[in-house]
Amino acid sequence: MKVLVAVKRVVDYNVKVRVKADGTGVDLTNVKMSMNPFDEIAVEEAVRLKEAGVGTEIVAVSCGVTQCQETLRTAMAIGADRGILVESNEDLQPLAVAKLLKALIDKEQPQLVILGKQAIDDDSNQTGQMVAALAGLPQATFASKVVVADGKASVTREVDGGLETLSIKLPAVVTTDLRLNEPRYVTLPNIMKAKKKPLDIVKPEDLGVNVKPRLSTVKVVEPAKRSAGVMVPDVATLVQKLKNEAKVI
Repeated sequence: MKVLVAVKRVVDYNVKVRVKADGTGVDLTNVKMSMNPFDEIAVEEAVRLKEAGVGTEIVAVSCGVTQCQETLRTAMAIGADRGILVESNEDLQPLAVAKLLKALIDKEQPQLVILGKQAIDDDSNQTGQMVAALAGLPQATFASKVVVADGKASVTREVDGGLETLSIKLPAVVTTDLRLNEPRYVTLPNIMKAKKKPLDIVKPEDLGVNVKPRLSTVKVVEPAKRSAGVMVPDVATLVQKLKNEAKVI
């Protein structure tokens, strides 16, 4: 079973994000970039399926600038067999990425497509669902457990009311939640091995996809700074402040 995993290069989760002075976006100058944490979970799950004898080949895919090759090398160090970079300097939005992934699904014919449920930079939570819709595949989002057997995937997913278990026929699309697994530590020998694994680079036009942005960012601002907390002498004062000042009750 071939597994296709999508990975995204984002600002590292330990970095305090700064907004540009002109408000046009986020300042990426000299900022540490890394693989989206949810995508790291997706790669780990694919590797575990392969180790269990379910998967045979893992293909990591990334869409974006040339530096995304580093993210793909990390995925291959975790355990992916090869990588594909769809290279573009455009601001790739969820629909464009979904169309690129759909074109690669048509080409690679994977039995399972795994993505992180969302990226920590834009928090869109759209790409997985769009890929499933465009490719006409069943989907299971927010997965906290995945079991593949007999041409089906049993996926336990997190919903507002608790847990829901779906049985979907393969090929299918699965998006990973935080509690699906704990990604392994990437060792130096595996990093060295990843440098020798094949990595193909294609352009969006090679796949027949127009990635021109459909949305434009009007303005980016930092959230308002939180004011310091205050001590109140009694419950009556607390209720009064919540009602009259905070206006939450």
